[in-house]
Amino acid sequence: MKKALTLAAAAVLFATGTALAHPHIFAEARLEIVSDDVGNQIQELRNVWRFDDMFSASVVMDFDKNSNGKLDPDELAEVGKTVKDSLGEYDYYTTITDNGKTIKVTPPDIIHVDYKDGQLLMFFVVKPSEPMPLKGRLTFGVYDPTMYTAMDFASDEDLHLVGDKVLACQHKVVRPDPDEVLAENKASLTDAFFNDPMGTDMSKLFATRMEVTC
Repeated sequence: MKKALTLAAAAVLFATGTALAHPHIFAEARLEIVSDDVGNQIQELRNVWRFDDMFSASVVMDFDKNSNGKLDPDELAEVGKTVKDSLGEYDYYTTITDNGKTIKVTPPDIIHVDYKDGQLLMFFVVKPSEPMPLKGRLTFGVYDPTMYTAMDFASDEDLHLVGDKVLACQHKVVRPDPDEVLAENKASLTDAFFNDPMGTDMSKLFATRMEVTC
């Protein structure tokens, strides 16, 4: 996989590398959580990611095969295919829980990629891998468990519910306070680091999320 992305920064986003202390890539995210109003359950999650200028430029350098200084349609498609092939084990940075149980997502059919105003954009849809009835407490978010990529929601409106059924549930956007998370989870965070410093997913405690209670 790293060979497919050469040695530039793109390899960092899509690789299975070491968890690091702070992010090196920055992206603004939008997540639409869509309900099936007939089946009364979560239907799909629509992701939009916009990457920072520096990382976007590095991707152009990696995938601009004809050296014309931009990404042509076939080159954009290759970026999307690389991401699709590489982020499966991370559930495409999409995290959902059903009454405390982590629910995996199905791979997207395609990841659409565009390059506008010096920034790389990605659009794709994933679905829960098992039924998620609108019952109890559900959570939805986007985060990179390796903490190499900072996925940020610029406003609460970027975590958006679609569908009458899910909108009828109580819902709120939660932006955890890092100091409070550390204070409340000090022991478990310490144990997780020393037991598995390379593979812990405790970073999700710091991630912005939508909470839905039905």
